[in-house]
Amino acid sequence: MKIKNILLGISLTASVVLTSCSTPKDIAYMQNATIGQEEMVLNMNEIKVQPYDQISIVVSCKEPELMQLFNLVQANNRIGQQASGGGSSQGNVSCYTISPDGDINFPVLGKIHVAGLNRAQISDKIATELKDGKWVSDPTVTVEFANLHFSVLGEVSSPGTYAISNDRVTLLEALAKAGDLTEFGVRDILVIREENGKRIKHKVDLKDDALFNSPVFYLKQNDVVYVSPNDAVARKSSDDPNNWKSISLWMSIATFLTTMGMLIAK
Repeated sequence: MKIKNILLGISLTASVVLTSCSTPKDIAYMQNATIGQEEMVLNMNEIKVQPYDQISIVVSCKEPELMQLFNLVQANNRIGQQASGGGSSQGNVSCYTISPDGDINFPVLGKIHVAGLNRAQISDKIATELKDGKWVSDPTVTVEFANLHFSVLGEVSSPGTYAISNDRVTLLEALAKAGDLTEFGVRDILVIREENGKRIKHKVDLKDDALFNSPVFYLKQNDVVYVSPNDAVARKSSDDPNNWKSISLWMSIATFLTTMGMLIAK
């Protein structure tokens, strides 16, 4: 009877160990957050365009003739002609690809340097040049992102590439768009950023309230967010019935031996 109890204890212990290994811990975000306390918002970075980005620019004013003059790509698209003037057409929207030097070739005004500017700054710059050149007295310049995006990979519900349409995108918003982390995702995630010809990797601990101070809390175009699987998933994917180091194989053997021992002890 004593041997039977010992063997039963071994079996239960093995089951507990296996279960605890496959159960993720510390899955809650911002565990050390201070509730009800006001905090300064830091690093509120807006999306700024870079070489090879595409943007749409539409000029509106009271004179229809002038509108056509400064929206040549859009006008050509309507009559079925090939786009010209430094941009490409997409639907009814004028799209400009920023050159490696950070410029766009805008109708009449010529080259305009826009790299490093956000949407509002680009709009103000073009409107100012139109007014200073006495082309348009009351221009309204609308700038929209065309091909800007970020990617979310790994242990999220909906991995993929997502378009950027707002001036600011936070890391939490990006994860929400991807359906949030699965229960198997490690809360210490990786953000890969490329800019100025260099690549840098940042680690962000979602369990720590300090994530808001991370230099990558506000994402930029082309950022890649990667959520790695926890140990339980990693072990499961690496388990091989032909591998003598497989945990599941050893647990099966231990369970079998325990059962046989209990039968013999009866």
